[in-house]
Amino acid sequence: MLAIAAAVLFVIAFVIHATETSTEAVFSPTSLLLVGLALLALHSAGMGSAWSSRRRGSRR
Repeated sequence: MLAIAAAVLFVIAFVIHATETSTEAVFSPTSLLLVGLALLALHSAGMGSAWSSRRRGSRR
């Protein structure tokens, strides 16, 4: 899920940069890219994934 959110942020940052739209500092392409990279780092670390490390029951 975090990787999808990062991809959406990368697309938004690319569109803002490609159209040379002037935006406020919060929505600048650089800040969106940094947030996207942070989301990708969290995804790579295993956060927000569908798999759980805890076992929900004992299977024998």
